[in-house]
Formats: sequence, structure tokens, C-alpha cells
Amino acid sequence: MQTILITGANRGLGFEFCRQYAMAGWRVIAACRDPSAAIGLVALAEQYPSLQIEALEIANFAQIDALSLRLADQSIDVLLNNAGVYPDKPEQGFGWIDYPEWSKTLLINTMAPVKLAEAFLPQLERGHKKLIVAVSSLMGSIADNSSGSSLLYRTSKAGLNAAMKNLAIDLAARSLGVLILHPGWVKTDMGGQNALIEAKESVTGMRKQIDAFSLEQSGCFIKYDGSRLPW
Repeated sequence: MQTILITGANRGLGFEFCRQYAMAGWRVIAACRDPSAAIGLVALAEQYPSLQIEALEIANFAQIDALSLRLADQSIDVLLNNAGVYPDKPEQGFGWIDYPEWSKTLLINTMAPVKLAEAFLPQLERGHKKLIVAVSSLMGSIADNSSGSSLLYRTSKAGLNAAMKNLAIDLAARSLGVLILHPGWVKTDMGGQNALIEAKESVTGMRKQIDAFSLEQSGCFIKYDGSRLPW
């Protein structure tokens, strides 16, 4: 049985990833900030005994280390960095930037995925798939940016893309792969109801990219439908 660790598992894309991987027979380690409030996730775990819920605030690196220690003897095939925040507000653009909020965004969206990769490297090396996945965004593409705005989110995702590309190179000698995914504009709490696709469609597509991954693709920036994206 393959094992996947999913952050931000209590709602949106994270919850749908948990649902689909549990249905597919994977062992799912579902990490979220407050398991006691994750009613849907708890119900899913009752339905699928292969799904275990772990408390994790990814902005707290001590908690990441503690979870890795609790799972020290386990193998992980896929580390799925899904958790993230979109903090930008129309009234807080250039000239009124909330710098503490920007720092927090970079911590969660950019640095935490790297910390998770460091902390769970031993478990990944024992796995079969040996894959780190980052759910990024096309808004992290510098080449695609023609509208500006969303400074905090854009820079955090651009930083995530750069960090994951770097890990793909640094971890190649260990036969660990890195895949950077754009989920599309999805109808979630973050994406809003005007988004173009449902979470089920997005996650189904991203799972196909994960399943088909080969080391030759490590460090690539790919849309949920498999198309390559500009940096």
C-alpha cells in the first residue's frame, strides 16, 4: 500500500485529495491545523480506516519536526504540499502593504514546503515513489503576469516555484523527484464560486500527473491537465 502525506487536508483541494486517494486504496496521512474542527475529514477517516488524521500547523516548524519524529519509522511515497493562504485584499496593495502579513505568507506558502521536505526526507527515501509535490499557482509565473495585483500571493508562489526547482536539482542524486502543479482556478474557499472548475476535476487531473510522474519531469511546472506552464 502506497502512502501519501497531505497538508491542508481539512477542506478544498486537500480534502478532495484525501477522498480520492483513500478511495484508490492509498494510506493517507491527513494533516490539518485543528482535527477536532475537521468534521468532514473525521467522517472520511471513519469511512476509510487507511486514513489517519494528524494535527499540524505548517507555520510552526517545531510541529513539523515533532510530526516527523512521530512518523520516524514509516515510509512515505508522496509528500503533497497543499496547504497555503491567499491574504491579498484590494485595499492593501502597493502603498498600503501589510508587511507582517507578507512575511507570514512567505512562511506558509514558500518556506514551509521546503521545511516539510527536509523533515520528511528519511521517510521519502524509504518510499517507492519518492516524490515531493507542491500545489502552486499560475499566479506564481512571472512570464504570465500581465495584470499585477495580489503581490503577497504572487511572490510567495513564485518563491515556491523557485524553491521546488532548486530541490529538484539538489535531490536528483538521491533519486527523489519534485513536481510543481497548478490546480487551475478551482471552486474552493480560496478560489471562490466564480472559479472555472470543481475540486474533483482538478484533483483527478493532478493525480494523473502524479501517477505518471518520472524523474525526467522533476522540477517541471505543470497544469492539472498535463500542459507545461511558463516560469
